[in-house]
Amino acid sequence: MFVALRDLVFARGRFALMIVTVVLITALVGLVSGLTVGLGRANTSAVDALPADRLAFAAPASGQGVSFADSAVNESQWRRWAEQPGVRSAAPLGIAMTRLGVGERTAAAAAFGVEPGGPLAPRALAPGTVVLSRPLAEDLHVEVGARLSVGADTSLTVAAVVSGSSYSHAPVAWTTLADWQPLRPGPQRGGPHATVIALDLAGAHTAAADRAIGTRTTSIGDARSAIGSFSAENGSLQLMRGFLFAISALVVGAFFTVWTIQRAGDVAVLKALGAPTGYLLRDALGQAFVVLLVGTALGTGAAALFGAVAPAGVPYVVDTSTTLLPAAVLILLGMVGAALAIRRVTAVDPHTALSGTR
Repeated sequence: MFVALRDLVFARGRFALMIVTVVLITALVGLVSGLTVGLGRANTSAVDALPADRLAFAAPASGQGVSFADSAVNESQWRRWAEQPGVRSAAPLGIAMTRLGVGERTAAAAAFGVEPGGPLAPRALAPGTVVLSRPLAEDLHVEVGARLSVGADTSLTVAAVVSGSSYSHAPVAWTTLADWQPLRPGPQRGGPHATVIALDLAGAHTAAADRAIGTRTTSIGDARSAIGSFSAENGSLQLMRGFLFAISALVVGAFFTVWTIQRAGDVAVLKALGAPTGYLLRDALGQAFVVLLVGTALGTGAAALFGAVAPAGVPYVVDTSTTLLPAAVLILLGMVGAALAIRRVTAVDPHTALSGTR
């Protein structure tokens, strides 16, 4: 590292430019990562938090995937699921987008209809009441005991305010399944309906039950893709992250390609003096590692700082997956790019040092 460190000291301007570039790329990757996770949670946190192993959707048409928007299960189906061997509980869950209002204030919400006293229900929920996520209560300026309208014709009393969860970027309001029925989308068919069935399993064979009951069962993780906006939104952001990772490798590789060409004469002299190729490669890679380490550390710090000062309405998450993991990937890809760039070191002819080109 002797030559590498001297280069870093005596070519401060060039390496400062490289570090600033790495800082900007790392900060951008961190910002996109934080927003990707934040937007994903804003889409799915209410579903992820369900105390269930799997969700049973109404069986879709041939060739189609499951969807919360298109699924509708009836009372017979969730009761038959509850009777299946190995099923500890089968709780109906209705999901509908609606609006809540009190006075002149209104707010969009995802209404989750559940059976009071069931495994999915908040403790305070009872017929004629609603349990609000904290963001909803703050938007509407309501407290426990307030009366508000839900949808067009329903009026409910606020029974409790709980920590925030959201579905499809809308905060959740919990109602009883009976109070939820007027909110459900589509034609109001006879008998109570729900959107999905939340299953708590103890080794049940879901495939056979699905065929018999007319449902399709999926894990909670796979159910995320059944939310209309999640797949497209998450896929776009992940594609952006992938491009940024690729760009970082190309940029770092380009910097070190130019730098290696400029110091080819120095490398030739070192080889003429007996320096082995392995030493030169370690020296050059060590130099790249220092640049990447400093740049990614500063860029990660900038991304984390943004998370600390970001407004509450910005869905941004700062954790290991959005800071340390992207930084590690950037360092790895940067080292790969640098390694490909400095392969020229092995091709330098030591006679170049004696040819009078210096």
